[in-house]
Amino acid sequence: MNENTEGKLHNLKLDVPIAEKFVQPMADTFKVLGDPTRIRILALLAENESCVTNIAGTLEMTQSAISHQLRLLRHAGLVKFTKTGKEVIYSLDDNHVLTLFAQALDHIKHRV
Repeated sequence: MNENTEGKLHNLKLDVPIAEKFVQPMADTFKVLGDPTRIRILALLAENESCVTNIAGTLEMTQSAISHQLRLLRHAGLVKFTKTGKEVIYSLDDNHVLTLFAQALDHIKHRV
């Protein structure tokens, strides 16, 4: 770690120790993020909200497979949906999801 990186790291403050009630939900969130298809879906939703049909077409997967992955992301609180008539539109749940996603990507870019 260089001096610049080390200084920035020490400026970050975590509420440590982490309260036990947060440990499993955090682990569950990272577990859900541990799938390449879900990462691709989140990347698409980071750009624009979308429906299952468009996500499936973009990722060249079946609508059923995408629906399954979106269900897991929704249960993890990472995506939400709104209904307009029969159409269901998915988006990131909030800015925290985008921040988490962006930080993970920055970390990987720094290492790869």
